Amino acid sequence: MPVLQSAIDPHGEEFASNSAAMLAAIAGFRQIEQRCLDKALDAKGKFERRGQLLPRERLNLLLDPGSPFLELASLAGYKLHDDKDGTQAGGGIIAGIGYVSGVRCLISASNSAIKGGTISPSGLKKTLRLQQIALENKLPLVALTESGGANLNYAAEIFVEGARGFANQARLSAAGIPQITLVHGSSTAGGAYQPGLSDYVVVVRGKAKLFLAGPPLLKAATGEVATDEQLGGAEMHAQVAGTAEYLAENDADAVRIAREVLALLPWNAQLPARPQQSWREPLYPAEELLGVVPADAKKPYDVREIIARIADGSEFLAFKQAFDAQTVCGHLRIEGRPCGLIGNNGPITPQGAAKAAQFIQLCEQSNTPLLFLHNTTGFMVGTESEQQGVIKHGAKMIQAVANATVPKLTLVVGGSYGAGNYAMCGRGLDPRFIFAWPNSRTAVMGGAQAGKVLRIVTEEKHAKEGKAADPQMLDLLEQATAQKLEGQSTALYGTAQLWDDGLVDPRDTRKLLGYLLDICAEAAIRPLRPNSFGVARL
Repeated sequence: MPVLQSAIDPHGEEFASNSAAMLAAIAGFRQIEQRCLDKALDAKGKFERRGQLLPRERLNLLLDPGSPFLELASLAGYKLHDDKDGTQAGGGIIAGIGYVSGVRCLISASNSAIKGGTISPSGLKKTLRLQQIALENKLPLVALTESGGANLNYAAEIFVEGARGFANQARLSAAGIPQITLVHGSSTAGGAYQPGLSDYVVVVRGKAKLFLAGPPLLKAATGEVATDEQLGGAEMHAQVAGTAEYLAENDADAVRIAREVLALLPWNAQLPARPQQSWREPLYPAEELLGVVPADAKKPYDVREIIARIADGSEFLAFKQAFDAQTVCGHLRIEGRPCGLIGNNGPITPQGAAKAAQFIQLCEQSNTPLLFLHNTTGFMVGTESEQQGVIKHGAKMIQAVANATVPKLTLVVGGSYGAGNYAMCGRGLDPRFIFAWPNSRTAVMGGAQAGKVLRIVTEEKHAKEGKAADPQMLDLLEQATAQKLEGQSTALYGTAQLWDDGLVDPRDTRKLLGYLLDICAEAAIRPLRPNSFGVARL
């Protein structure tokens, strides 16, 4: 297979400048993550006095020592809703994909160290996304629960859509995907149905509380007086109501039971034998990914410089290389796994869209996963492009992306603008996973362009009315629009809105993609034993 040769000088001034800008962007989001960790650690004394572990301590105890853990949507809800200073990002949930007793699982832990683990609208969106990931990738779901339920300040934004979380749990069970819930503390009202809809429930003695209405609400509604333990304590649910299958003595004991349950399920034993993967590392070090992308977003670069640093042996077989240079398509392997890649070296032209649509169909035919590397201003505009049928060819590309059934992985490495975001399998086209580099931007168009568009539209509107627009007003309109869109296009803004599954250090790109491709490959061959309604608790 052809080997890509890099044209970048890793010792040059431009490379150093690019690296410095990328390192600053990485440091920016890592500092936010650390502030969130520090905020949760502030509650350690309170948890210790209650005889409890912090949520991340529970998570670390659950995971197999030394095994990989991919955290998902760590900055969901950043500076949204009640997160005024950015220290409460995450939507009240710590989540990711890791190994428990040798079984790869999706793990979700209520972040009860911050605001009692209450769920904001961002937390609901994150929950639904996690359930989608578990279903698509056939991953058992382990939930470490301790939550005050919905944040009532945003009840109207959560209530109706919250039903999807219940429906998804029922469908996961019916699909044959086990759900194990550990109840470490309060799990009330709608939150009580989360363990109720799970397949296995572990409750912690003296700590777990599951009830549809707590003692204050019960007294107000019916006049009945009952204690927490009588109404929804761990012993009652394990010994009387039968809601829980296992009664644990403390947080660590609950984790032990969950690990034993997973170890005793023949989950991996049902997998057909998987061939051992072998590969050669890229010819260029991952560290060089820091300097590949120009610090100036307007400056173009060759996406093959990224490919050379993530592909096995830096090998890449380009598809129709001479037909259109701005949309790069081709085959490669990442950690031994075949993959079809589509990347951008500029706008998507009519020829590039047709080329990509054909390539996607070929990958679908051969059951080859697809990887999209975003860096595009969108589809090419102008008279020539329109006359060449950019709309119909672009539609063909979007049809191919939307209807392809092979796993689709998306990585936003630069700009992702306009319908180019759709054609390159942005969030709305349902990629199996989507991550972003911290320098990336996603928007309908660039801020400067948006400002100019509104200025022109306003001028034309005044002209039709026979008036002259105030130049100062036009300047303010243009500047305000540009600033607004620039602020709403950053990687940090996008990840807060769950436009992606998380931000990634470019140096971790190959390792991340290898892990994701392995998840997809395992899901493709995993047999399930579905039933019609899920397993009901009897």
